[in-house]
Amino acid sequence: MKDQNTQDLSWDEFDELRDPRPETCDFDHVVDRALSRRGFLGGVLAFGSGAAAMGAGLMGSTSARAMGPGGRFGFNPIPIATDATIHVPEGYEWEVLVRWGDPLFSDAGAFDPATGGTAASQERAFGENTDGMEMFVVGNRQVIAVNNEYANLKINLPNNDGGMPASAEDVLKIQNTQGVSIMEVTETGAGWQVVVDSPLNRRITHNTPMRLSGPAAGHDLLKTAADATGTQVLGTLNNCGAGKTPWGTYLTCEENFNGYFGSTDAAQELPEAFKRYGIGHEGRYAYEQHDPRFDLSQNVNEPNRHGYIVEIDPADPESTPVKRTALGRFKHENAACVLASEGQVVVYMGDDERGEFLYKFVSTAPYAEGGDTSALLDEGQLYVARFSDDQTGEWMALTPEATGMTEAEIAILTRQAASALGATTMDRPEWVAVNPVAPEAYCALTNNKNRGIKPNAGGDDTSVNGPNPREANKYGQIVRWRPEGGDHAARGFDWDLYVMAGNPTVHGDAYGGSANVTPGNMFNSPDGMMFDQKGLLWIQTDGNDSNEGDFAGQGNNQMLVGDPVTGEIARFLTGPNGSEVTGITWSADRRTLFVGIQHPGGTFPDGAGLPRSCIVAVKRKDDAVIG
Repeated sequence: MKDQNTQDLSWDEFDELRDPRPETCDFDHVVDRALSRRGFLGGVLAFGSGAAAMGAGLMGSTSARAMGPGGRFGFNPIPIATDATIHVPEGYEWEVLVRWGDPLFSDAGAFDPATGGTAASQERAFGENTDGMEMFVVGNRQVIAVNNEYANLKINLPNNDGGMPASAEDVLKIQNTQGVSIMEVTETGAGWQVVVDSPLNRRITHNTPMRLSGPAAGHDLLKTAADATGTQVLGTLNNCGAGKTPWGTYLTCEENFNGYFGSTDAAQELPEAFKRYGIGHEGRYAYEQHDPRFDLSQNVNEPNRHGYIVEIDPADPESTPVKRTALGRFKHENAACVLASEGQVVVYMGDDERGEFLYKFVSTAPYAEGGDTSALLDEGQLYVARFSDDQTGEWMALTPEATGMTEAEIAILTRQAASALGATTMDRPEWVAVNPVAPEAYCALTNNKNRGIKPNAGGDDTSVNGPNPREANKYGQIVRWRPEGGDHAARGFDWDLYVMAGNPTVHGDAYGGSANVTPGNMFNSPDGMMFDQKGLLWIQTDGNDSNEGDFAGQGNNQMLVGDPVTGEIARFLTGPNGSEVTGITWSADRRTLFVGIQHPGGTFPDGAGLPRSCIVAVKRKDDAVIG
């Protein structure tokens, strides 16, 4: 591993290089078995799906009527793009709201493209690699909370050999580029802008003090020399998707936290549980070389204090963020909150790794507007999903009786608990979105090249199954479920596939995608998702943008809009080449759509200097509502 620059690897490649697993079958057998499942796929897609009820020809004949300016979508779909900028439909326009390094406070100074800034300036500026975000209205102010997921070392440390940190100061700078940015925004005659020096502006980094709560708080596995109580921790790591509670707090989700830890003692024997979470001797960022907190030889319990969902109050910049351990510890993608029929808070969560699981948490007490919410995300039941091929499923409670583990162990070693119950292995569960106008939820299963080829990190079988019907799945799909009785707290559900992404210009089989995927709207690797107030599903992608081979004709990563009623899908936005389109929220009046552009290539968005992740504001030229 030392011979390969880990900065050139995706997080999935980093994990697999560290912990390779044996292949269980060859690719020819994979394809044969996948093709034999075509009959099964027809049944999956026929269940309650308007898209599957249509043939490809009918989809083509209805698209123009449904997608035009007067239809549900309110725009004419755009073609793919392969260039280095953003494209939106006719009648829409976009502008940059904020870039990595732009000051949130005037004492940060202007961004320096020659150095990428300093540790001190970055702590007071907008962070790197924007991801999940939410809009909050605080009094008469509009405040965006947005994740800054990870660092691009060659860009963030442009003067270092290979971009690797060479000192504690370098590590501190990288730590300060990540975490969460909270900022007041306003629309003026010159467009949208950040309110620099707003009292609500805040940066949360890898060193911000936080509190641990819930069943794992105080457990021996969470105790360190610096925190003998196991209840206080510094920082939040690798913040991916997000969520918003009914009481107006922000949920930021720790995903690939494992890559921040390493050991300066190559002979150190690491805990067996670390293997399931991909924690090894060498970290991705060399933190362990310069910051002892991330050196496993000095702080072996530190990784157990990360991998949670963190609750932040954007209205109170002095508040202490809280890591809610009752929501489990794994590679959290996002947190989709909804209220059950009796008022309990339900949080849907995906574990974004090949062959991992889909979870939900149901609070014990109901939410009451204006009531005490301090323990709602601490006291409740965590469940994991089992999908059956007959298109039914159940949420299995992760209890001590069922798993043979204590409540604290379940909260810390959630993956092991879910494996003990035989949960359904999924094709990288990413964002979950809940339909505001119908009792249903959706999860983006972005891709899984190991489906049917390798077990997951826990050795669980990853043969094809109901919601993951294609082996060597490079395109991804979106699964939809409807809870029994329309109650999100229910144990039972029915499910189908809203869409299977694919390439119908290359494949004439299951890899060509479902009937609502056409040469005009095809894509791969659905990732971020969010519903608008009309019940339309906005879908963002993070996949292969080579525009070659299996991905020919799919262009750059993009954002599409899907209609759950008809199954139709239309392309709304394309990002610059090399980027992921991720994170979405609306202004309070719904007339502006904010979209994140992560790790762009070239020199986007400035046309010179370093490429900078950013948030863009999209508006209709007639200033009408979007969605």
